[in-house]
This record gives sequence, C-alpha cells and structure tokens, in this order.
Amino acid sequence: MKAISAPQYLYSAADTRAIDQAAIHELGLTGMELMERAGQGALAALRQYWPAARTLSTVCGGGNNGGDGYVVARRAQELGFDVRAYPAAPPESLRDDARLAYERYRDGGGEILDFIPEDFEATEILIDGLLGTGLDRDISGPYAEIIEAMNRYRERGEQHAINQRAIVALDIPSGLHADTGSRLGVAVKADLTVSFVALKRGLFTGDGPELAGVVILDDLSIPGAARQKVLPSARLWTPPIPPLPRRPLSGHKGLYGHVLVVGGDHGFSGAVRLAAEAAARVGAGLVSVATRTDQAIILNLTRPELMVHGVETAAGLNPLLDRATVVAIGPGLGQSDWGLALLERVLMTELPLVVDADALNLLVESPYVRHNWVLTPHPGEAGRLLGMTSQEIQRDRFAAISSLQSRYGGTIVLKGSGTLIQTSDGIADICGAGNPGMASGGMGDVLTGVIAGLIAQKIHPAEAARLGVCLHAAAGDLAARDGERGLLASDLLGKLRYLLNGPSDG
Repeated sequence: MKAISAPQYLYSAADTRAIDQAAIHELGLTGMELMERAGQGALAALRQYWPAARTLSTVCGGGNNGGDGYVVARRAQELGFDVRAYPAAPPESLRDDARLAYERYRDGGGEILDFIPEDFEATEILIDGLLGTGLDRDISGPYAEIIEAMNRYRERGEQHAINQRAIVALDIPSGLHADTGSRLGVAVKADLTVSFVALKRGLFTGDGPELAGVVILDDLSIPGAARQKVLPSARLWTPPIPPLPRRPLSGHKGLYGHVLVVGGDHGFSGAVRLAAEAAARVGAGLVSVATRTDQAIILNLTRPELMVHGVETAAGLNPLLDRATVVAIGPGLGQSDWGLALLERVLMTELPLVVDADALNLLVESPYVRHNWVLTPHPGEAGRLLGMTSQEIQRDRFAAISSLQSRYGGTIVLKGSGTLIQTSDGIADICGAGNPGMASGGMGDVLTGVIAGLIAQKIHPAEAARLGVCLHAAAGDLAARDGERGLLASDLLGKLRYLLNGPSDG
C-alpha cells in the first residue's frame, strides 16, 4: 500500500455492507453495477502488478464474492486471457446478482470446470472468489480442501522462479475474519487483496498482514453520501513519519523533559539500558535510570549520557521522582519484592507513566485504573491482564484492547503484527509498518523508551503512543533493509534519530 502520513479509515464488515446498501437503496446504484465495478477493478489491479500474465483461473463460491469472481473471469476473457472458472458451489444454487454474473460468463463462452485440486497448475493468476466478509466460523470440509489446494498452488510457484504464480483475493482472503484479523481454521494466503467499498480492519492486524499480501482499495466510485451513514471503527497509520518541529535556537535540555526509567533487576540491565537510550534518541532532554546498585556503574560506562542511580528501596526513588517529567517502568524490572516495591511507589505519583513487561505482570495481582498512563502489553501480557490466554487475545485483538482500556484506563498499546493503540475514544489505531525481524529480545524495551521520550517533550500520552509505535516500526523497517534475520533492538536507535529529524538533518 502506498505510504501515507495521514490515517486511512477502516471499517467492519457490517459497516461496509451498510455503505453498499446505502449506495443501492438511496443513491440508485444497482447491486449488479457494483459487482461489475468490483470485477473490473480487480482485473485492472492484477494487470498492473502482473502485466505479462495471460492465463487466469478463478475459484467462485456461492455468494456475491463468487459473483465478483465470475465478473473477473468474463472481463479477462474479453481481453484475450485464457480463462477457467471453478465453481465451489453448484451454479444453480447461485442467487440474484451472483447468478446473473455466472450466466453472463457462461453465455459468453466461458469455460467452467469441476473442481480438481491440482487443476490450477497451468494458470499464472488464481482469483480467490471463494468466501467473502460474512464468514465468522472455522472452515472445514470441501472448502478447507479447496483453500489448501490454492495455497499449494502458490507455494509451488515460489519454488520455481520461471513458473511464478500469484493469488489475488477479492475483498478479503477466504478464511480471514474481516473484523478480527484471525485465521478461521485455514485461510488463503494471497499476494494481492483488492478490498471493495472500504478497507476492512481485519486486513491489517493479527493474521491479516500475512494473509492479505499487498492491499489496495477500490471504493467502486461510491459517492461520499453513502459513506456518511457509518463511522469507521479503526484508523490505519503508515509511514512516512513526519519530523517533529525544529527546535528554537534558544532551546535547552530543560525544555525537553526528564525521563526516569525504572527497572533492571539482577541480570537484566540490558532492558533498562535499551529503554533509556531510546528515550534519549527521540529527544528527551534528560534521562535517568533507577536500577540495582551493582549494575549502575556498568550502565554509566556503556552510555555516559544516562544518569544512572542505584536504588535498592522504594524510598530511594523519591528524589528521582521529584525531578522527573515522565516515568517508564517495567523493562527488566522482574517480579521480586524489589520490583513490586518500586512499582507501588511509582503508582503513587501523578506523573504520566509508560508501563511495560514485568510491571504489567505485577499489575495482574493489583489491578489499577489510571488515565495518564500508557500500557504496552504483548498478547501474553494482555492475556494475563484480562485472565485469558494469548490465543484468545489473538482471536479478537480489537475486543481485547477495548477490554484492556475499559479495565485499566489510559492508552493501551497491544503489540504484535498490526500493533493496536486505543484510548477512551473507542476507535482503535493500527500501525501499518514493522516486520518479522522485530520479533527479537529488547524491541519492547525500545518502544517503552520511545513513548516515554515523546511524552517528556510535551506530547500527549495518547499521541505519543500512536507516534511512538509508528516511529518504532518505521525504524525497524529501515534497519531491516540489511536483512530481517539478526535484527537487534539496538539497531533501531540510530534510525529513530534519523526519522524524527528528517533526511535533510542527517
């Protein structure tokens, strides 16, 4: 998807259908006209990505998604493609617009074949018109077998450079839940997804990014009046990251806040170091660290700009809290009595907080509500905070983050593929950047420091969370240009500085 710095609005499947129905009943468009536009748009998209392709097969289900597939097949045949259609449902069972789309393809001489799992071998493009956005249960039986055959077709294409194959999903990959982004048992892995009418939020979080491939929107030229009937349920943010305003020549470190990072129990000094340096790299004026005494001198040696203090009791935090603008707590904190005592003391302050890692695990025992903090759980931590499994969290990440925000207040960052950010306004933000190379130790510690460093510079916690997540992900993408495997959290630190200043500042 083209990189943008303003959000794109995302919708649930029900809201997308409401837009579609408003266009039909209030603006005079017909369902068949919209289906024709969808098929034509999908064909135009695949020709843009694979201009040399001349063979196309389409798998068509029993609903409107299948109807879209028949339109693509007919339109491609009219352009001279070698086309085959594979009905996954008996054509006589089709209704309304889908039935008409099938008849137009058939009457135009379109070839229709019984489904044989390996019959896709000769085609360059395979169209997924099997199941649409209404799916809400796990797939089994013949439809699961069809999806598995489609994925085998794609995998064999990846193994043979001279025989490339691609799958294009119509509206959404079959088997992906349009609202939650979870895989419903089995799902098509597409190279390109053409989302019709509006972008579905499930395409961008959980399993969505892996299954959807490149996502483009075809709004079918539906007028804005139809879209005003519904509100978006999420926003997608993607780089580029706009640089922060230039600092005045009269600026001094006192203007840019003082971050206190609390953590680093015995053996975990690296976590607190990463968070502290990340806060400094995004522009915090001062950064202090409260950690175990025997580790303080080591941190000072390796990063002398940090002010590192050995703190063995909660009372030892008092003078540090008096000078702080924001507190980040959790990296390497551990769950011993020492960590618990420090967390309890930090919770007594009115300072904005960023809470991560073991500080979140300690909150499980003593739930707390606060409006000026940012909690940054991964799915496992989120599950513990809600008394659920991480698998349950991943099945509906939107529901999970909403529950977390209701229970704990403030701003919640639910990390993972398609990281979510939510505040009390009820609309989830999704970060559209990041890569699998960031699945390595210390990445969450860097994110904690980034958000805290932005809050120190007088950025509201909710905005700091949204900007921080996208900045962190964009830095990871820059660092991954040298390869995803072996990407380290510390590789992001220089990239953070670069992104926030803009290329011209070097």
